[in-house]
Amino acid sequence: MKFVTPYRWRFVVVIVLTVVLGVLAPTRPFLIQYTLDNDVANGDYAGMVNMMWILLGLLVFQSIAQYIHTYISGWLGQQVIRDIRAKLYEHIISLRLTFFDKTPIGRLVTRTISDVETLADVFSEGLAAMVGDLLQIVFILGFMFYQDWRLALLSLSTIPLLLISTYVFKEKIKVAFNDVRNAVANLNTFVQEHITGMNVVQIFGSEKIEFEKFKEINEEHKQANLRSVLYYSIYYPVAEIIAAAGIGLLVWYGAKGIINFEQTGLTTGKLVAFIMYIQMFFRPIRMIADRYNTLQMGIVSSSRIMNLLDATEHVQENGEIKPTQIQGAVRFEHVWFAYNEANYVLKDINLDIQPGETVAIVGATGAGKSSIINLLNRFYEINRGSIQVDGIDIKAYELGSLRKNIGVVLQDVFLFSDTIFNNITLDHPEVTEDMVWHAADLVGARKFIDRLPGKLGYNVMERGSTLSVGQRQLISFIRAMVYDPRILILDEATSSVDSETEEMIQQAIGKMMKDRTSIVIAHRLSTIQKADKIIVLDHGEIKEIGRHEDLLLQEGYYAQLHRMQYKEFV
Repeated sequence: MKFVTPYRWRFVVVIVLTVVLGVLAPTRPFLIQYTLDNDVANGDYAGMVNMMWILLGLLVFQSIAQYIHTYISGWLGQQVIRDIRAKLYEHIISLRLTFFDKTPIGRLVTRTISDVETLADVFSEGLAAMVGDLLQIVFILGFMFYQDWRLALLSLSTIPLLLISTYVFKEKIKVAFNDVRNAVANLNTFVQEHITGMNVVQIFGSEKIEFEKFKEINEEHKQANLRSVLYYSIYYPVAEIIAAAGIGLLVWYGAKGIINFEQTGLTTGKLVAFIMYIQMFFRPIRMIADRYNTLQMGIVSSSRIMNLLDATEHVQENGEIKPTQIQGAVRFEHVWFAYNEANYVLKDINLDIQPGETVAIVGATGAGKSSIINLLNRFYEINRGSIQVDGIDIKAYELGSLRKNIGVVLQDVFLFSDTIFNNITLDHPEVTEDMVWHAADLVGARKFIDRLPGKLGYNVMERGSTLSVGQRQLISFIRAMVYDPRILILDEATSSVDSETEEMIQQAIGKMMKDRTSIVIAHRLSTIQKADKIIVLDHGEIKEIGRHEDLLLQEGYYAQLHRMQYKEFV
C-alpha cells in the first residue's frame, strides 16, 4: 500500500468501480424476475420491450465499467510493480559485498524478476477482483433474503460443503505454490551459475553430470507444478457438483412451490431469479479460491521481496566530505578485519603511505592482500581500528567521492555486453569522449582501439569475449584512469597475461603510477622491485616492510618468496 500511495486517486476509482460492479451484477436477475412476473405474465408486450432496453443499457454500462476497472487495475499494477522493482534494484546495488558473498545471484534474479512479476498479478487481477467478488456475494445475499428467506436458506444449504472444500484446497495449494517458487529460484540459480561457469564445465568434461543435476532440479519443478494442477483438477469438479446440487434442490423446491402457488406465493420469475442468483453466488466463491491462490503467491513473493528490502548489510552513507581532489596519503591504524567474526583475515595492520609513494603488497594466497584494498574502498567494513585518507577517516567521506578518487584495476576484468565507451564511462554523463581518449593515450591503448570497427563504439559482447586478455586489461586501465584518481590500486593486474602483453601493460602501468599514490598487489616479485616500499603479509599480519634490496638482505619471508620464484623461473 505504501507503493500505491502516489496513485491514490486511481486506486480510489478502482474501489468505486469495484463497488458499482458488485451492485450491478445481482440487479439483472431482479429485473428479469419483475419482467416475468409482471410483463410476461400479464401479456404486456410493450412493458417487456421497455425492460429489455433497460437490461441492454445496464449490460452496456456494466461492460464499460468493467473495461475501465480492468484497465485501471492493470495500469495501477504495472506502475506499482515498476516502482517496487526499481526500489529493489536500488537496494541491491547499495548492499555490501558480504551480502553477495553468501547470496546466490540466481536467487536475486528471481526476487527482482519473477517474484515482482507475481505481485503484478496480485494488483491486476487478485486483490481488487477478490474484493469485488466479496461485495458481489454480499449484495446477492441481500437480494436473495429480501425476495424469499426460505429459498435463500435452501439455496445456501450446500455452502458449508463448498467452504470446507475451498479451505482444504486453499491450504494444499498454498504449500504447492510455495514449493513452485522455491523450485523456480533453484532453477534460476543453477542455470545462471552453470552458464557463467560453462568453460569450467566443458574443460573438465562434466556436461553429462551437470545435465543430470539439472534434470533433477527440473523434475522437482515439474512435480511442484503437478501438485498444484492435481489440487485444481480435484477442486473444480467438486465445486461444480456442490453448485449443481444446490440448484437441483432449488428447482425441486421451487417447482413444488409454483404448483402450490396459492399456499406458497412462489412465482416462476422468482424461481428463475434465484437460479440466476445461485449461479452468480457460486461463481465468485470459486473465483475467490482461485484468486486467493494468486494472492497467496503474491504474499509468498512479497515476503521474499520485503525480506530482501529489510536486509541491512548495506554501506552506511554518513559521510559528507566531497573533495574534488585528494592528496593521496593513506593510513591504516590497528586495523582488524574478518569476513566472519570467527576468523580474522587482517590482524592489527598498521600502514603509513605518503602521497605519490608506490607501495607493493606481497604474500602467499590467503595472506590478506586483496582484503586491504577492499577495505580502503569500503567494500567491506573493518571490525576494529581506523583507515584514513589525507588524515580523515574514510567513513567521513561521501562514498561516491571517495571511490572516484581511488582507481582500481583488478586481475579479473569484468566487461559488460556494451560498447567500449560505455564500459569505460559506465554511462556517467560527466565523462566525455575527450576524457576517454586522454586516458587511452595515457595507458597506450589508443592504437588497438583505433583498429577496432567503430573504435569506442565497438561492442565487446558479454564479459568482453571479443577482446584478448591484454585488451580487456587495457580497457580496465582506461576505466580506472578516466577520473584521474590520486590513489591507484593494481590487484595482480598482469598475472593472467603473456610476457609480450605484460611488457606492454607494464609500460602503461608506469605511466599510470606517475605522481600518484600507488598500491600494487603482485605475485611476480619482478614487477615490484622498484617500489618505494614492499609490505610482506603472512596470515593477515605484516611480517616485513622495506625496499627490495633491504628485504633480501634480511633473509626473511620476502627473501624466501624471492628464492622460490627464482627457482620456478630457473
